[in-house]
Amino acid sequence: MSQSTAARARGGERMNFIEHLARWITWPRFIFALVMLFFLTSILFPFYWMVSSSFKTYAEIGGRTAVYVPGALRWDAYRELFDPNFGARFWNFGVNIMNSVKVAVPTALIAMILSVLGAYAVARLQFRGKSLMLNGILAIYLFPGILLIIPLFAMLAQIGAKLGFDVQDNLPVLILTYLAQTLPVALYMLANYFRTIPTEIEQAGLIDGCTRLDVIWRITLPLSVPALISVGIYTFMIAWNEFLYALVFLNSRNMFTMPIQINTIFNDPSPRPHVVMAASTIMSVPILMLFLGMERYLAEGLAAGGVKG
Repeated sequence: MSQSTAARARGGERMNFIEHLARWITWPRFIFALVMLFFLTSILFPFYWMVSSSFKTYAEIGGRTAVYVPGALRWDAYRELFDPNFGARFWNFGVNIMNSVKVAVPTALIAMILSVLGAYAVARLQFRGKSLMLNGILAIYLFPGILLIIPLFAMLAQIGAKLGFDVQDNLPVLILTYLAQTLPVALYMLANYFRTIPTEIEQAGLIDGCTRLDVIWRITLPLSVPALISVGIYTFMIAWNEFLYALVFLNSRNMFTMPIQINTIFNDPSPRPHVVMAASTIMSVPILMLFLGMERYLAEGLAAGGVKG
């Protein structure tokens, strides 16, 4: 009798939980859960497929039946990228990683420094044509990069001919071309963020004897850390992933950035999709770590920078 009573009690608890769950799940919540599941799947599954494919064999990737889990963790694709003693092929991908770092990090730093000065001038100083200048800078960003590459290349080639440097296989020249893409949006984001900072704080600093540069360094920049991090990550990501300008300005394989080298591996006469996936995974990890590590600052900086004061 006690066992049947306990069973009925357990059954009653189960029914109560199901009834409670049924009352909690409404149609709006059910639809919201389906939408979130769809978006999470569409975002996470391609990344999982890229990482898992880097451990697959060519037969597993190219077979008629999709293989969702590799048979074993094979490191052949990564060895082909980095190990010079690997028998099949050696791509010397470490050099390409360093080239991307040499381009992306200076681009982000220079864009942040220049955009801070320009954005502060637009947000705080009064001069003729301020609105026209800001709108003109933003309008430049609206043009596709392919429209700017020919005039940029011609201009830099003429300057290089006069000053005695070659624009081909020149990473500093490539950094200048990236600044043409990153500065407009960085300046616009920071200008909107600086407008959210109360002017009374800066006026108090000027009254206490600070110069305008002291105010920027001691007051404005510490209050703008989320926006600076957002701009830095955004400009770093543009330079890290850029393909078109690097394809035009770089010819030597020793100067290739990662996107160009991945394209070279993809177009190799012998198909190497697992190596392409391994290189793409390596290229994606730093950006993913930056986004996850700086998520709080990114959300705050982008939200405040998007409000026009």
